[in-house]
Amino acid sequence: MKMGNASVVTKFILLGIPHTEDLETMLFVLFLGCYVFTLMGNLLILLAIVSSTRLHTPMYFFLCQLSVCDIFFPSVSSPKMLFYLSGNSRAISYAGCVSQLFFYHFLGCTECFLYTVMAYDRFVAICYPLRYTVIMSHRVCAILAVGTSFFGCIQATFLTTLTFQLPYCGPNEVDYFFCDIPVMLKLACADTSALERVGFVSVGLMPLSCFLLILTSYSRIVCSILQIRSTEGRRRAFSTCSAHLTAILLSFMPVVLIYLQPTPNPWLNATVQVLNNLVTPMLNPLIYSLRNKEVKYSLRKVLQQVAFLPEQ
Repeated sequence: MKMGNASVVTKFILLGIPHTEDLETMLFVLFLGCYVFTLMGNLLILLAIVSSTRLHTPMYFFLCQLSVCDIFFPSVSSPKMLFYLSGNSRAISYAGCVSQLFFYHFLGCTECFLYTVMAYDRFVAICYPLRYTVIMSHRVCAILAVGTSFFGCIQATFLTTLTFQLPYCGPNEVDYFFCDIPVMLKLACADTSALERVGFVSVGLMPLSCFLLILTSYSRIVCSILQIRSTEGRRRAFSTCSAHLTAILLSFMPVVLIYLQPTPNPWLNATVQVLNNLVTPMLNPLIYSLRNKEVKYSLRKVLQQVAFLPEQ
């Protein structure tokens, strides 16, 4: 398609993970295994929580929402990546590229806000246990859940509009395994320095704000836990919070490494991004179930029902 003397790009070619030539078969098997395990793990967590009335509490309600995000988040880039790793076309339409970037940041930002809400939930549960059910009512939980998606959508819309308002009229080879802001800006036929600064501030400010709020919540939580006289009470409180903190670190560190480094390294970025897209969503069910007796019990019951195993 032509616009004046310049051709307008209607599709892009995904070159994949840098420096992985001739490794397509191995990567296909590895990524397919991770993707299937991620879907199954998060679906089991959802089934375990929905099927057990004991887990119908605000903490597990937000964990359900996290599992839904962890099902869709790797699904933004993994199916297309598996498609071309199996020897098929690496082409992706302009609209497909826009969709990838939007949903990647929509789900990523939603998870970021969700971790903040989950930290607030733990703060209220540990610091104000007698008022917990009043503060974290069904209405408040619903508002917080909708709010995470709403603000995630606003952030993703802003970043997507910022990226694709630029003209793309030259090279169409995306030196990455999916469409993301840094690699798309390199292909734009315009000066992107101002937009890079705006995007840098936007992408950096949102997770930083969330991280500071999480840090504030957990500072108060630690102070409250240290005042608990019962050793068992302290152990249970730390056990619940440590799972959440592990998931937070796994989620926030890739954002820092990918978007806030002064001189981007394509191979490092791709490696960290794969961990962020596939490994973190895969590990979240393990993190939240292995350290939680109630979830493990419900998971065991779900697996027994699915496999028709006798109860022990």
